[in-house]
Amino acid sequence: MRVLHVGKFYPPVRGGMETVLASLCEGTAKRWQVRVVVADQGPRTRRERRAGVDVVRVGTVLRALSVSLSPALARELWREHVDCVVLHEPNPPAGVVLALRTPAPRLIVWHHSDIVRPAWAPVTYGRVQRALHRRADCVIVAAPPMARSAAVAAARRVEVVPYGIDLAGASDENDRALAGLAAVPRPRVLFVGRLVYYKGLSVLLEAMARVDGALVIAGQGPLSGELRARAAALGLAGRVTFLEGLSDEAIRALYRACDVCVLPSTERTEAFGLVQVEAMAAGIPVISTDLPTGVPWVNVSGETGLVVPAGDADALAAALRRLLADPVLRARLGQVGRRRAEQHFAEPAMIERFVEIVESVTGGHR
Repeated sequence: MRVLHVGKFYPPVRGGMETVLASLCEGTAKRWQVRVVVADQGPRTRRERRAGVDVVRVGTVLRALSVSLSPALARELWREHVDCVVLHEPNPPAGVVLALRTPAPRLIVWHHSDIVRPAWAPVTYGRVQRALHRRADCVIVAAPPMARSAAVAAARRVEVVPYGIDLAGASDENDRALAGLAAVPRPRVLFVGRLVYYKGLSVLLEAMARVDGALVIAGQGPLSGELRARAAALGLAGRVTFLEGLSDEAIRALYRACDVCVLPSTERTEAFGLVQVEAMAAGIPVISTDLPTGVPWVNVSGETGLVVPAGDADALAAALRRLLADPVLRARLGQVGRRRAEQHFAEPAMIERFVEIVESVTGGHR
């Protein structure tokens, strides 16, 4: 069976959506003929074979509002007939092309998050998205709260498939990648992710100004300079460490080298928070926010960590003080988090459930 995945980017580009896309493609490459079409960050289209997957990175001529405009996208998507297309949303350019013509008898939409910005996007592209959802044989979301989103209300069939990660990799004991972190004093608060508006990093910095401890920010993005300046203005320059370009091995080691992981996101663009699962798998508690998405479903307040109101620096500071002052509580939450990751967020379970859905839609054959 030939399956075409359509995403925004693909590893080594980092991001939760990219991680999940690669897991799904590589995890089914021995079962099906898998091709994935994504945008490249450069102007030329590149093709490669990666872990059994045919990866097409379509050249980008212009990038505006986080959208990659690629004139060759339609040609690559319509290039050959396949048995099933899996569109990973939000992805306006690809969504429009597939709304015009879908090169397969079956369409599955994996709705990773709602479109929030710019304000006109839900009104304009939102119409295309709803039309795709109505037409799709199945719409997949990663958490039960997302199944109640207005964005998927038009779908004929909705299935919940929680994201899964490589738990064996999460327990890797090779910490050499972060030998230099020894200079950062404990307790250590960790943020992992892109430095973008919806992650709530300005709120986290304000909270850290009221907390004793060091903050490690692992990631890169357009707000890097602004956040460094804000940390200095708050008198945190000596307590905030920015790390960029870390390997997967280094990220795994980083979780184990810190005491608490924080996901302070402020917008429902944050639909799941895969970093929460990574932290739980490493055995450290999570502090996240009460967004109307899958974020507080992943991190169960009082069991695997704490959940605070989004955008509330005082509440975030209080939660940090509580956990940093109580190693016994941290250990208990970390243990429960590890068990929850094993029970609900293992990569093989995600892939197996995805295979069941695809084969139920296609009949299991060409």
